[in-house]
Amino acid sequence: MQSDRSNALFRNQRLIAILVVVLFSATVIPFAEANAATLDRIKQAGKILLGYRSDARPFSYEDSGKADGYAAAICQAAADKLKSELGISDLAVEWVPVTIDNQFQAVQEGKVDILCGAAETLSARKSVDFSVPIFVGGVGALLRADSAANLRDVLADRPYRGPFWRGSPAQILEGQVFSVVAGTPTEKWLNDQLNKFQLTAKVVPVKSYDEGIQSVLDRASNVFFADRSILLDAATRSPSARSLMVLHRQFTYAPIALAVERNDADFRLVVDRALSELLGSSEFTALYTKWFGPMDDREVEFLQMSTLPE
Repeated sequence: MQSDRSNALFRNQRLIAILVVVLFSATVIPFAEANAATLDRIKQAGKILLGYRSDARPFSYEDSGKADGYAAAICQAAADKLKSELGISDLAVEWVPVTIDNQFQAVQEGKVDILCGAAETLSARKSVDFSVPIFVGGVGALLRADSAANLRDVLADRPYRGPFWRGSPAQILEGQVFSVVAGTPTEKWLNDQLNKFQLTAKVVPVKSYDEGIQSVLDRASNVFFADRSILLDAATRSPSARSLMVLHRQFTYAPIALAVERNDADFRLVVDRALSELLGSSEFTALYTKWFGPMDDREVEFLQMSTLPE
């Protein structure tokens, strides 16, 4: 009787073990296959899909129907190096426009193989993986050239020199109207700062960088917060450039990188190898200088530390 119970118990334990193996195989193996398919997909299609935003100059934008900009050029150079890595000399490049709202979804769904430039944040890494950094970004502030001196001083973190009856730095920021592109990491950063310092400044989300700049020109907003490099480029190109100013201060430091599908280590390795080779070349130095001017010591050190050895 005891032997029968032992045998039954053994059979039940064995059945449970088999079920666990079956269930594990059914969930993990397809997942691994699904997330290691980028290289196979590229080889089978004979082309690589590069995603770019048309409204993020100087990183990426559309010029005469074609993708252009610093990050787009980095993507193109990486794609050229991938040709030899994959052994496909005639690998075609197809540019796919994306928006700030669907850019990561496009990577997840395989609509793009590489997203050409995005801020690497912890929340973004829930959706995609990132390459080695290609730029050190950060939040900057754009104001009207005739904006109040005390507002400029407070935002630039210069010592407040005004009389107390005109207001403390915190009081100067109270009641201001700030604009920011909706859905960007900058929007979250700005709201976090306002909550941290318990400020009641009004935040007006805008749909694009051009709209944010126009809101400052129209005096609908006092300050437009966005990536400082984008602000500098946009302000320089604006017909009203003399009416605008970008503070020298950079409020945050955030790496800009290429985004790829999560959990596809093989493809990310190929991209990182191509970028590491590119970042250490004279070709990259010329490319960087074209869009941002000569690199300062901070940028050189950052990019050198980002490059991975073979």
